[in-house]
Amino acid sequence: MTVSTGQQGASGAAVGRLPILFLDVDGPLNPFAAKPTRRPAGYVTHRLRPAGWTEHSFYGRPRALRVWLNPDHGAALAGLPVELVWATTWEHDANRLIGPQIGLPRLPVVEWPSKERADADGLFWKTRHLAEYAAGRPFAWVDDQISPADWRWCAERYPAPSLLQPIDPRFGLREKDFAAIARWAALIG
Repeated sequence: MTVSTGQQGASGAAVGRLPILFLDVDGPLNPFAAKPTRRPAGYVTHRLRPAGWTEHSFYGRPRALRVWLNPDHGAALAGLPVELVWATTWEHDANRLIGPQIGLPRLPVVEWPSKERADADGLFWKTRHLAEYAAGRPFAWVDDQISPADWRWCAERYPAPSLLQPIDPRFGLREKDFAAIARWAALIG
């Protein structure tokens, strides 16, 4: 976890506005890397078909994606002093398929112009897009693909406080992650 300590962004973000929490689905909310035959404690199995999901069964019928979601995560996320924003390749399907399962209302969605692996600086392809979306507002981000290059870039180049909270995709969001976000949000006021 790395926190950058810039004071005000290029947008002149108003004092008192809540920081943004960018939410990825696969990894933080869906611990997809857990043992495939053992659902993590507290999680419920869902069979979902996001738009563009093209995997088919042996018989040629569309096959649903197995997604594990913890119904307690919605209330825990909603209780944080942040503005929740989907930052996932699920894009608008997160509002349609994920949010209702964990009790979240419709949230703003980051729409990705492209989905690449990394840019020239070795950054995760989401990093610059999230900084652009935040437009100088403080933000936290939970994702399973955050790297030290992303931390350095935000600490050195993003003009407002940021918290990049890497999530182990075997476990998803845990109490320590919620506590870190709550501490960070309280620290930046």
